[in-house]
Amino acid sequence: MHAPAGPLLSPRRSGRRGAHRQTPGRAGGPEIRAEGRAEGRAVIEGLEHGTAVSPITVSELSRRVKELLEAGFSEVFVIGEVSQPKTYGSGHTYFTLKDQESQLPAVLFKGNAAELRFELEHGLEVVARGRLSHYPGSGRTQLIVSWLQPKAMGPLQLAYEQLKRKLEAEGLFDPARKRPIPRFPVRIGLVTSLQGAAIRDMLSVLTRRFSGLDIRILPVPVQGADAAPRIAEAIADFNECFPDTEVLLVGRGGGSLEDLWAFNEESVARAIAASLIPVVSCVGHETDFTIADLAADLRAPTPSAAAELVVQDREALLEHLDSLRQRLGRCILAVLRGFADRLGGLARSPFLSDPARLFEAPAQRIDALAGRLTPSVRELLRRLEERLGRTASAPALRDPGRLTALREARVLELAGRLAPAVQRTLLHADAELRRLAGGLDALSPLKVLARGYAIVFKGGKQVVRSVQDVSVFDEIQVRLQDGELKARVT
Repeated sequence: MHAPAGPLLSPRRSGRRGAHRQTPGRAGGPEIRAEGRAEGRAVIEGLEHGTAVSPITVSELSRRVKELLEAGFSEVFVIGEVSQPKTYGSGHTYFTLKDQESQLPAVLFKGNAAELRFELEHGLEVVARGRLSHYPGSGRTQLIVSWLQPKAMGPLQLAYEQLKRKLEAEGLFDPARKRPIPRFPVRIGLVTSLQGAAIRDMLSVLTRRFSGLDIRILPVPVQGADAAPRIAEAIADFNECFPDTEVLLVGRGGGSLEDLWAFNEESVARAIAASLIPVVSCVGHETDFTIADLAADLRAPTPSAAAELVVQDREALLEHLDSLRQRLGRCILAVLRGFADRLGGLARSPFLSDPARLFEAPAQRIDALAGRLTPSVRELLRRLEERLGRTASAPALRDPGRLTALREARVLELAGRLAPAVQRTLLHADAELRRLAGGLDALSPLKVLARGYAIVFKGGKQVVRSVQDVSVFDEIQVRLQDGELKARVT
């Protein structure tokens, strides 16, 4: 709202009954004081004798002051600094307008206060329009404000800056709380108007870039008094009624600051911040930047740009998948070639042509152990026999029969202990042989063939390691686990 042009109204001046003129004289002071004393005596005498001179009451004077102020200052524009604003439960806001020399009480009643787009802050310099009024009961004169706006900037710009500071201090714009946008969303929600270019642009881009999307629309007004609460309600409805929606696009086409103001309202910003579904804001043109943009998880410069950011291009994805498929094929081929090389190396191994050679060393070791074991047993028995003979021929032996029996029992005991020892030695040797044989079996090319691999030969002996080793119409032999196949290269 702009202040009307023209001079400010001034209070009407009226002649004051009993006004005194200054008479010529030296400095003029004594004559005035003399007249004032004379007038005062005349008034008192008039009261005592009932003459025509009659003073007025305080109430009458206050009433006349009220009439003069309200008639003379029915509309006035005042520049001043807001001091100590306070809003009561009634909705009325009381504050003081002041400058360096004076101050004036002021009030902004509920109806006019509700129309303010910004918050009345202490120290804010404003231009206020209103009327003066005088309250006889308190003798207080104040300005009843009907309209005001910031002096340095527009009211909407100030409201924007105030709300931005408030929500930023609460952490609503913190990048850490922003949710990631799904890379390949299918269920997409739109919160916008059904009229205008924004909805057409978004639907056109979405359907062109990727078919088969599940697009859900909650239509809302995007400007006017009802826009902000309806937008906030739609965001909440998506979270409550359609929680499987993967991403929300909230926005409208371009316009003036007034047109876009719904997206600068606190209710919309808080609804976006509270949404469990990631929100992409797309309000206006590239130069427009709203509070909703700051609260959203991602800001797009235009509605069509939002659709492009959210949905990947189908053709580009197919090209990317084809590239990945080619890379995978090359990797598989490299792995197969590596296995072929390893199989070729095994085929050239001497153990593959004569696997029995692997058992030669363990068999020789077992023979050596057995050869060492037999002389040891004979030597042990011989020593036992010698000790037995010496004992039997001892002259001091009183009872040779009894001693012989004891010795024989000892021999039998030792023989009984010897047999398990020999058995354990043989078992250990057998286990070692089995372990070595198992290792050989694990390395055997036949085991590799049993897992589904094959060895390809050319000419009966040459192992084929690469497709470069054969030509069309060459005869090849394929050795499998249980036999051999013959084939021809085509």
